[in-house]
Amino acid sequence: MSTRTRWGRIYAGSTQDEQGGTPVSSSPPGKLGYEDAPPDRTGQAEAFDAIGDHYDEAFPHKEGQVAATEWLVDSLPAGSRVLDLGCGTGLPTSRQLAEAGFGVVGVDLSGGMVALARRHVPHGTFHQVDLADLRPGGPCDLGRFDAVAAFFSLLMLPRAEIPVALRTVRHLLVPDGLFVLSMVEADVDDFTIPFLGRTIRVSGYLRDELRETVEAAGFEIVEEASYTYAPASADVPPEVQIFLRCRRHD
Repeated sequence: MSTRTRWGRIYAGSTQDEQGGTPVSSSPPGKLGYEDAPPDRTGQAEAFDAIGDHYDEAFPHKEGQVAATEWLVDSLPAGSRVLDLGCGTGLPTSRQLAEAGFGVVGVDLSGGMVALARRHVPHGTFHQVDLADLRPGGPCDLGRFDAVAAFFSLLMLPRAEIPVALRTVRHLLVPDGLFVLSMVEADVDDFTIPFLGRTIRVSGYLRDELRETVEAAGFEIVEEASYTYAPASADVPPEVQIFLRCRRHD
Protein backbone atom coordinates (compact mmCIF):
# COMPACT_ATOMS: atom_id res chain seq x y z
CA MET A 1 0.00 0.00 0.00
CA SER A 2 1.22 3.51 -0.77
CA THR A 3 2.77 5.48 2.09
CA ARG A 4 0.40 8.25 1.10
CA THR A 5 -2.10 7.01 3.66
CA ARG A 6 -3.59 3.96 5.30
CA TRP A 7 -6.85 5.39 4.06
CA GLY A 8 -5.27 5.05 0.62
CA ARG A 9 -7.72 2.53 -0.81
CA ILE A 10 -10.29 5.31 -0.74
CA TYR A 11 -8.31 7.96 -2.58
CA ALA A 12 -4.67 7.02 -3.22
CA GLY A 13 -3.58 8.61 -6.46
CA SER A 14 -6.86 10.45 -6.90
CA THR A 15 -7.17 13.98 -8.20
CA GLN A 16 -8.98 16.94 -6.71
CA ASP A 17 -11.86 16.48 -9.16
CA GLU A 18 -12.24 12.80 -8.26
CA GLN A 19 -12.42 13.29 -4.51
CA GLY A 20 -13.39 16.89 -3.93
CA GLY A 21 -10.31 17.48 -1.80
CA THR A 22 -7.01 19.23 -2.22
CA PRO A 23 -3.88 17.20 -2.98
CA VAL A 24 -1.05 18.02 -0.59
CA SER A 25 1.13 19.36 -3.39
CA SER A 26 -1.58 21.90 -4.26
CA SER A 27 -2.02 23.35 -0.77
CA PRO A 28 -1.92 27.15 -0.84
CA PRO A 29 1.27 28.74 0.49
CA GLY A 30 1.41 30.81 3.63
CA LYS A 31 -0.35 30.52 6.95
CA LEU A 32 -4.03 30.91 7.61
CA GLY A 33 -5.12 32.77 10.72
CA TYR A 34 -8.64 32.39 12.01
CA GLU A 35 -9.02 36.14 11.72
CA ASP A 36 -8.31 35.89 7.98
CA ALA A 37 -11.05 33.38 7.16
CA PRO A 38 -13.44 32.35 9.94
CA PRO A 39 -13.98 28.62 9.45
CA ASP A 40 -17.37 27.18 8.63
CA ARG A 41 -17.51 23.57 9.81
CA THR A 42 -21.28 23.15 9.74
CA GLY A 43 -21.03 20.08 7.53
CA GLN A 44 -18.61 18.35 9.89
CA ALA A 45 -20.86 19.06 12.88
CA GLU A 46 -23.95 17.77 11.09
CA ALA A 47 -22.15 14.57 10.11
CA PHE A 48 -21.23 13.79 13.70
CA ASP A 49 -24.68 14.76 14.94
CA ALA A 50 -25.97 11.97 12.70
CA ILE A 51 -23.23 9.49 13.62
CA GLY A 52 -23.79 9.81 17.37
CA ASP A 53 -23.29 6.56 19.32
CA HIS A 54 -22.35 4.72 16.13
CA TYR A 55 -18.87 6.22 16.49
CA ASP A 56 -18.15 4.20 19.63
CA GLU A 57 -19.63 1.11 17.99
CA ALA A 58 -17.24 1.48 15.05
CA PHE A 59 -14.22 2.16 17.30
CA PRO A 60 -14.82 -0.10 20.33
CA HIS A 61 -11.16 -0.61 21.25
CA LYS A 62 -9.20 2.55 22.01
CA GLU A 63 -6.05 1.25 23.68
CA GLY A 64 -3.85 4.09 22.44
CA GLN A 65 -6.29 6.72 23.62
CA VAL A 66 -6.70 5.08 27.04
CA ALA A 67 -2.92 4.73 27.45
CA ALA A 68 -2.25 8.37 26.55
CA THR A 69 -4.94 9.52 28.99
CA GLU A 70 -3.45 7.28 31.67
CA TRP A 71 -0.16 9.12 31.14
CA LEU A 72 -1.98 12.36 31.96
CA VAL A 73 -3.55 10.78 35.04
CA ASP A 74 -0.14 9.60 36.27
CA SER A 75 1.60 12.90 35.46
CA LEU A 76 -0.85 15.49 36.81
CA PRO A 77 -1.46 16.49 40.42
CA ALA A 78 -4.83 15.86 42.02
CA GLY A 79 -7.52 18.34 41.08
CA SER A 80 -5.91 19.35 37.79
CA ARG A 81 -8.06 20.97 35.13
CA VAL A 82 -8.12 19.16 31.77
CA LEU A 83 -9.67 20.08 28.42
CA ASP A 84 -10.96 17.29 26.16
CA LEU A 85 -10.80 18.94 22.74
CA GLY A 86 -13.20 17.24 20.36
CA CYS A 87 -14.67 15.24 23.22
CA GLY A 88 -17.18 13.32 21.10
CA THR A 89 -19.40 11.12 23.24
CA GLY A 90 -17.15 11.61 26.26
CA LEU A 91 -15.98 7.99 26.03
CA PRO A 92 -13.45 7.01 27.04
CA THR A 93 -11.37 10.13 27.67
CA SER A 94 -13.63 12.53 29.56
CA ARG A 95 -14.97 9.71 31.73
CA GLN A 96 -11.46 8.41 32.43
CA LEU A 97 -10.30 11.88 33.49
CA ALA A 98 -13.39 12.54 35.61
CA GLU A 99 -13.02 9.20 37.38
CA ALA A 100 -9.45 10.21 38.24
CA GLY A 101 -10.80 13.26 40.05
CA PHE A 102 -9.82 15.93 37.54
CA GLY A 103 -11.91 18.93 36.57
CA VAL A 104 -12.99 17.98 33.05
CA VAL A 105 -14.13 20.44 30.40
CA GLY A 106 -15.07 19.04 27.00
CA VAL A 107 -15.76 20.88 23.76
CA ASP A 108 -17.06 19.60 20.44
CA LEU A 109 -18.50 21.05 17.23
CA SER A 110 -21.39 18.60 17.33
CA GLY A 111 -24.31 19.41 19.59
CA GLY A 112 -25.37 15.77 19.41
CA MET A 113 -21.98 14.61 20.65
CA VAL A 114 -22.02 17.17 23.47
CA ALA A 115 -25.43 15.88 24.59
CA LEU A 116 -24.06 12.32 24.69
CA ALA A 117 -20.97 13.44 26.62
CA ARG A 118 -23.12 15.15 29.24
CA ARG A 119 -25.10 11.94 29.65
CA HIS A 120 -22.02 9.70 29.84
CA VAL A 121 -19.94 11.97 32.10
CA PRO A 122 -22.28 13.86 34.45
CA HIS A 123 -19.39 15.28 36.47
CA GLY A 124 -17.84 16.97 33.43
CA THR A 125 -18.71 20.31 31.85
CA PHE A 126 -19.33 20.27 28.11
CA HIS A 127 -19.76 23.00 25.50
CA GLN A 128 -20.62 23.08 21.81
CA VAL A 129 -17.66 25.20 20.74
CA ASP A 130 -15.31 25.47 17.77
CA LEU A 131 -11.62 25.47 18.66
CA ALA A 132 -11.28 28.69 16.67
CA ASP A 133 -13.49 30.41 19.27
CA LEU A 134 -10.95 29.53 22.00
CA ARG A 135 -8.13 31.48 20.36
CA PRO A 136 -6.61 34.47 22.19
CA GLY A 137 -9.20 37.24 22.03
CA GLY A 138 -11.83 34.84 20.71
CA PRO A 139 -15.48 34.85 21.76
CA CYS A 140 -15.18 31.91 24.20
CA ASP A 141 -12.83 32.05 27.18
CA LEU A 142 -12.72 28.83 29.19
CA GLY A 143 -9.61 29.82 31.12
CA ARG A 144 -6.34 27.89 31.30
CA PHE A 145 -5.78 24.18 31.68
CA ASP A 146 -3.13 21.93 33.19
CA ALA A 147 -3.53 19.58 30.24
CA VAL A 148 -5.31 19.27 26.90
CA ALA A 149 -6.28 16.06 25.10
CA ALA A 150 -7.03 16.18 21.37
CA PHE A 151 -7.70 12.68 20.10
CA PHE A 152 -8.42 12.64 16.34
CA SER A 153 -9.98 16.12 16.45
CA LEU A 154 -7.26 18.05 14.61
CA LEU A 155 -7.51 15.77 11.58
CA MET A 156 -10.91 17.35 10.89
CA LEU A 157 -9.16 20.63 9.97
CA PRO A 158 -7.53 21.68 6.72
CA ARG A 159 -3.76 21.50 7.07
CA ALA A 160 -3.43 25.28 6.88
CA GLU A 161 -5.44 25.56 10.11
CA ILE A 162 -3.65 22.86 12.11
CA PRO A 163 -0.61 24.99 13.13
CA VAL A 164 -3.03 27.74 14.21
CA ALA A 165 -5.01 25.18 16.22
CA LEU A 166 -1.84 23.92 17.88
CA ARG A 167 -0.86 27.45 18.87
CA THR A 168 -4.34 27.89 20.33
CA VAL A 169 -3.84 24.73 22.38
CA ARG A 170 -0.54 26.11 23.64
CA HIS A 171 -2.31 29.34 24.62
CA LEU A 172 -4.86 27.33 26.61
CA LEU A 173 -2.18 25.55 28.65
CA VAL A 174 -0.46 26.77 31.77
CA PRO A 175 3.36 26.90 31.57
CA ASP A 176 4.74 23.35 31.33
CA GLY A 177 1.20 22.10 30.71
CA LEU A 178 0.73 18.69 29.11
CA PHE A 179 -0.77 17.93 25.71
CA VAL A 180 -1.70 14.56 24.24
CA LEU A 181 -2.89 14.22 20.67
CA SER A 182 -3.50 11.58 18.07
CA MET A 183 -3.71 11.64 14.30
CA VAL A 184 -4.09 9.04 11.60
CA GLU A 185 -0.84 8.80 9.65
CA ALA A 186 -1.81 10.11 6.22
CA ASP A 187 -0.27 12.46 3.67
CA VAL A 188 -3.52 14.24 2.77
CA ASP A 189 -5.07 17.68 3.06
CA ASP A 190 -8.79 18.40 3.40
CA PHE A 191 -9.90 15.27 1.55
CA THR A 192 -13.51 14.16 1.40
CA ILE A 193 -14.06 10.55 2.52
CA PRO A 194 -17.07 8.38 3.39
CA PHE A 195 -17.28 7.75 7.13
CA LEU A 196 -19.95 5.70 8.90
CA GLY A 197 -22.56 6.50 6.29
CA ARG A 198 -21.71 10.19 6.14
CA THR A 199 -19.14 12.34 4.38
CA ILE A 200 -16.38 14.16 6.25
CA ARG A 201 -13.19 15.99 5.30
CA VAL A 202 -9.87 14.90 6.80
CA SER A 203 -6.23 15.92 6.84
CA GLY A 204 -3.11 14.21 8.08
CA TYR A 205 0.66 14.04 8.11
CA LEU A 206 3.30 11.40 7.82
CA ARG A 207 5.06 10.81 11.12
CA ASP A 208 8.11 13.06 10.76
CA GLU A 209 6.11 16.00 9.43
CA LEU A 210 3.60 15.67 12.26
CA ARG A 211 6.42 15.82 14.79
CA GLU A 212 7.90 18.89 13.09
CA THR A 213 4.52 20.64 13.03
CA VAL A 214 3.87 19.99 16.72
CA GLU A 215 7.35 21.07 17.78
CA ALA A 216 7.14 24.24 15.67
CA ALA A 217 3.98 25.20 17.57
CA GLY A 218 5.92 25.29 20.85
CA PHE A 219 5.74 21.75 22.24
CA GLU A 220 8.34 19.28 23.41
CA ILE A 221 7.44 15.72 22.43
CA VAL A 222 8.03 13.54 25.48
CA GLU A 223 6.85 10.17 24.16
CA GLU A 224 5.45 8.71 20.96
CA ALA A 225 3.45 5.57 20.22
CA SER A 226 1.69 4.14 17.19
CA TYR A 227 -0.97 1.51 16.68
CA THR A 228 -2.34 -0.28 13.64
CA TYR A 229 -6.09 -0.13 14.06
CA ALA A 230 -8.86 -1.95 12.22
CA PRO A 231 -12.25 -0.34 13.01
CA ALA A 232 -15.26 -2.59 13.52
CA SER A 233 -17.08 -0.91 10.62
CA ALA A 234 -16.35 -2.08 7.07
CA ASP A 235 -17.02 1.53 6.02
CA VAL A 236 -13.74 2.65 7.63
CA PRO A 237 -10.44 1.18 6.36
CA PRO A 238 -7.53 0.11 8.60
CA GLU A 239 -5.28 2.94 9.72
CA VAL A 240 -2.07 3.72 11.57
CA GLN A 241 -2.75 5.92 14.60
CA ILE A 242 0.03 8.12 16.00
CA PHE A 243 -0.11 9.29 19.62
CA LEU A 244 2.16 12.08 20.87
CA ARG A 245 2.63 12.96 24.54
CA CYS A 246 3.88 16.52 24.78
CA ARG A 247 4.71 19.34 27.13
CA ARG A 248 4.31 23.04 26.48
CA HIS A 249 7.78 24.38 25.76
CA ASP A 250 8.51 27.75 27.38
